[in-house]
Amino acid sequence: MQEPHSFDYDVLIIGAGSAGLSALRAVRRHTERFALIDAGPWGTTCARVGCMPSKLLLEAAHAFNRRHQFEAFGLRGAQQLHADIPAVLQRVRDERNAFVAGVLESTEDLGPRAITGRARIVDPHTVEIDGERRLSARSLVIATGSKPHVPEEWRVLGKRVLTTDTLFEQADLPRRMAVLGLGPLGTEMAQALAQLGIEVTAFHAGEHVAGLADPQVNAALQQTLRASMQLQLGHRPSLGAVQDDGITIHAGDFCTQVDAVLAATGRRPVVDGLGLENLGLPLDRHGLPELDRHTLQLGELSVFWAGDVNPDRALLHEAADEGEIAGSNAVAAQPQAYARRTPLAITFTEPSVATIGLPYDPQWTDEVAIGGVDFARQGRARMGLRNQGMLRLYARAQGGELLGAQLCAPAGEHLAHLLAWAIGRKCSVADLLELPFYHPVIEEGLRTALRDLQKHVHAPPAPGGLRFCAQPGLGGLD
Repeated sequence: MQEPHSFDYDVLIIGAGSAGLSALRAVRRHTERFALIDAGPWGTTCARVGCMPSKLLLEAAHAFNRRHQFEAFGLRGAQQLHADIPAVLQRVRDERNAFVAGVLESTEDLGPRAITGRARIVDPHTVEIDGERRLSARSLVIATGSKPHVPEEWRVLGKRVLTTDTLFEQADLPRRMAVLGLGPLGTEMAQALAQLGIEVTAFHAGEHVAGLADPQVNAALQQTLRASMQLQLGHRPSLGAVQDDGITIHAGDFCTQVDAVLAATGRRPVVDGLGLENLGLPLDRHGLPELDRHTLQLGELSVFWAGDVNPDRALLHEAADEGEIAGSNAVAAQPQAYARRTPLAITFTEPSVATIGLPYDPQWTDEVAIGGVDFARQGRARMGLRNQGMLRLYARAQGGELLGAQLCAPAGEHLAHLLAWAIGRKCSVADLLELPFYHPVIEEGLRTALRDLQKHVHAPPAPGGLRFCAQPGLGGLD
């Protein structure tokens, strides 16, 4: 092997998304002999076309949807409100551009070490840029991210099939839209479009939406979604006649006509033309190499893999963690194994959806205890007319250590964080019930679920303390 300083760089980072920028921060703590390569546009998937614009659209949709509750609050005149879709989309782009500008600032000082071009791996220490010049490094970090997948059948629609790469760039949106796929992102966008007044039909081949395996939580979310859109589950949609006045879509016995389609059928790692075959490692049927999940190392090579290019955990906070791990190991004499954080995934519908820790498994035995709460009668939720949804908790039946949760609940994104922190600290149901709960707050619903879960847990009673304090039994006060 070459001596370290016979290489052009210590580290080459391929991809300037969230994982690549996180790897960059880790590498810069140890060396300035690096380069960051990206085919462009720069600015991260999250800021440009992912987390930030999608949440901007959701915020507008949720705000507009609240008008349906004004009468119940005694507020009149809601019928005079309307959604100016072009103005909504313009604000999405304006705010999105500000977030992108903030990301770009983080690479302004790199100078020639920020290289715009398409990278192709020649060997484990050499990268070719745009088929012209070659750069060498002791280590490589591959953080090329992912891109939307549009099934071949639907590509004939041309500009009438949208993805999140193109949705937010539209000057306006048509009256009728189909959403293909109800994973987390598809579910978010389907609800946002429907709440803004677009006639939405959402298709999903499976029966579980937004990644929810728990049947009760899944049912609660579906009930919420059906209030604003047509849901077609359990059948794979197929394309029918395509005419100027509409696109026909079939699913089982169902048939409808729309003006445009949003394909939310998943994302694929960006590895085409990357030259992974030149690493000398076996590749799976998707063209991906085997990965050490704790070091993010590929085989015994000084090559590391981070971010959405790894489809198992395509979430920003996971990408940032993986960038840190990959970047740190790329400059280390010996790669280190890192413990990962408690799994946490949130879908920003209303009510919001989350999976925390161990997901529900229908094959569980009585070794796992389950408890829950329906928010229909929860006091603070009733005050805000947000009293819908379900929280389900999973714990070890012996001892009560909290293992996981799934929820579709008001303020669910905040409940999810509390639960992720508790699981990460290996808290038991009894530990959490000893903590204070103010009144009236949504978190009292969590306490109700914990009390329900405690009934199914086998743990020795402890003297003193308030963990076994009974519920008041007064409707709406808990």
